Amino acid sequence: MGADAVPVDHEKDRRGGVPDRADEPRYGVTSEVGALRTVLLHRPGAELRRLTPRNNDQLLFDGIPWVERAQQEHDIFADVLGGRGVEVLLLSDLLAETIAASGAARIQGISAAVDARRLGHALADELAAYLRGVPAAELAEILMAGMTFDELPFGPDAASLVRRMHHGADFVIAPLPNLLFTRDSSFWVGPRVAITSLALPARMRETSLTDLIYAFHPRFLGVRRAYESHTAPIEGGDVLLLAPGVVAVGVGERTSPAGAEALARSLFDDGLAHTVLVVPIAQTRATMHLDTVCTMVDTDAVVMYPAVRDELCAFTIHREDDYAVREGGGGVTMRGPDPFLPAAAEAMGIGKLRVIDTGLDGVTAEREQWDDGNNTLAVAPGVVIAYERNEMTNARLLDAGIEVLPIPGSELGSGRGGPRCLSCPLARDDV
Repeated sequence: MGADAVPVDHEKDRRGGVPDRADEPRYGVTSEVGALRTVLLHRPGAELRRLTPRNNDQLLFDGIPWVERAQQEHDIFADVLGGRGVEVLLLSDLLAETIAASGAARIQGISAAVDARRLGHALADELAAYLRGVPAAELAEILMAGMTFDELPFGPDAASLVRRMHHGADFVIAPLPNLLFTRDSSFWVGPRVAITSLALPARMRETSLTDLIYAFHPRFLGVRRAYESHTAPIEGGDVLLLAPGVVAVGVGERTSPAGAEALARSLFDDGLAHTVLVVPIAQTRATMHLDTVCTMVDTDAVVMYPAVRDELCAFTIHREDDYAVREGGGGVTMRGPDPFLPAAAEAMGIGKLRVIDTGLDGVTAEREQWDDGNNTLAVAPGVVIAYERNEMTNARLLDAGIEVLPIPGSELGSGRGGPRCLSCPLARDDV
């Protein structure tokens, strides 16, 4: 344990359970629209400065963001949330605090970042040894923003083929610019947190940082896991909590059928859901997640890309009363595919879902879908945060009685993500 460490009872953390003190924060999410109380964000940082025309496609950005403007836009987003009484937690702060609190977190973070298969054992061992002595805040920055060969803190080794064959600007530790989208690496179902498995190589290490925070940060002592996947991909942007006990999971570019099935089984085993709707979506960049075409804006209303309104279908998996945990699928029924909207309404126990389209004009709707018009974040029933540039969608929301809190997003959206993608709710009121 380093000089910046604070003793933490990790055994209690691993056991899970309920916080003992009344003043400790309580977490839990049972819907998309309950009044938001606590949210996890990541303010854009040095990792975005690593993007170049040479690597932005590989790192999943459509352009090179203006980092200072992205930070300004993100600060406005956080201020809007704070103005609504929402506690805003920043991932960078939590990560630094986690590393300071736990030697085990430090070792695990370094192990996930330093890849001996790519660097060779000699260089990997030397780098890991150096990082073990770096102050917590500096290490957190390296784990997020990465490190180049030019930035290695020790001189070149004449015997290292890896050093000789890499350019100085190549990454020893890859940056994680998509940390901005905190929705994907974890999500909450009821009182438990689910740690996901991200599909694309540029994002896979993000969950290692999220995992450290939930496992070792003193704030989250006693929090139990709903789901942990190390194989089948599933991402938080594909998971919508339609109502208490009712979860929709998109299957497309980022979440696989096996991931959706594993999540459904885990939620059934833990009694966190009784119905899971698995929704196939197109495997394209424009519709990478379910929440790029559909998000909830009220207890009975969604904003939806009109091109998929009549095309979306769902396989409905239902947990029967005689469900047997871990026993070959007993007590589960499956039907479909059926049209998504009526299947969702039936599972939610309502007559019909209200649908607000992102514009009747096909060209406008397509433009605003690409610009995250469907990707809204509800801060309360009937109150959402949305990018200001999607004027038609926002006007239609207002006409439907939904209060819209507009924020700028010209730079935040360069990685294709709106206010929902940018946020991971940790606590919402029940509805």
